[in-house]
Amino acid sequence: MPAEPNLWTTPNGLTLSRLPLTILLCVCVHHHWWPAAFFTFAAAAVTDWVDGWWARRFNQLSMFGRTFDPLTDKVLLGCAFIFLLPVTDSGLEPWMTAVVVGRELLVTGIRGYVETLGKKFGADWFGKLKTIVQCVALLVILFALWMRRLPEAEPLLSVLNVLQYGMIYAMLAATVLSGIQYTMKAARLMGE
Repeated sequence: MPAEPNLWTTPNGLTLSRLPLTILLCVCVHHHWWPAAFFTFAAAAVTDWVDGWWARRFNQLSMFGRTFDPLTDKVLLGCAFIFLLPVTDSGLEPWMTAVVVGRELLVTGIRGYVETLGKKFGADWFGKLKTIVQCVALLVILFALWMRRLPEAEPLLSVLNVLQYGMIYAMLAATVLSGIQYTMKAARLMGE
């Protein structure tokens, strides 16, 4: 397979930037620095949108980006859920994090196998929707954890609680349903 002409493009740089941002996010969550965690995760989520837009807009699509963009997303999201798990007010249970991480590992394995058969198996609209819902859920969790430390935010806490748990369960539904859809799509491709 010939080498790609230029791996050091803006989209690939943005993709790789999610790895140090993930480390920074984990440090912030570990130390309960909620404003910093919120803005770090928001910045990382924005790079996910910008790298894809930039690659399409300026014709900088690459096999590196196709492979590493979803991988760095999974590292970012998986680490965020794992590090938030022991946080009392995160609203997350071990089974919830297991569903998220398990789905990501399963889909990555299925995708790798299907593509070894010479069939394209990239992200579709449901997978992208799942990622958006996961990002919004994490932003809501981080924002709620931040607001719970501010006495002046107390009147908002009941609304934040409803929003937080609503987003967690919406995220779980999107995660499970997109995992089922990817599995069915893979079965169909393997049967062709």
